[in-house]
Amino acid sequence: MTGQGGKLAKLLKKQKEPEENDPAFSERLYYRIGEVSRITGVKPHVLRYWESEFKAIKPYKAGSLQRLYRKQDLDLILKIKKLLYEDGFTISGAKRKIRDMEKVRKGQLKLRLVEKKPEARDRDWVAAIYEELKGIRKLLE
Repeated sequence: MTGQGGKLAKLLKKQKEPEENDPAFSERLYYRIGEVSRITGVKPHVLRYWESEFKAIKPYKAGSLQRLYRKQDLDLILKIKKLLYEDGFTISGAKRKIRDMEKVRKGQLKLRLVEKKPEARDRDWVAAIYEELKGIRKLLE
């Protein structure tokens, strides 16, 4: 092993195994797939499959092509696990939910109001709310 991949592999060998009670747990930069599996309770082959399904999971691959996950990858994996195993989402449903959560996080979600034959006062009320929201958006930008 030469180059940066070899250096990174040597650094990882020197890192101690993470423990959830350890204050350095959240300070680590990278976690190997086995560590992620232990922390999240998701088997390595499932993690690799989720990488192919959820494009937001992007582990760094060192020169040896070993997957190195960041803290944000761990957080996302835990969200996906909850959606699939606890909330009963399908893979496609979880993808949509993650995508929507990202849009909300980035402030790109737009309100869509669906109305059936609104009355004039309803249209006025909706227009007033819309204008108020536009004003709030300008304040936040």
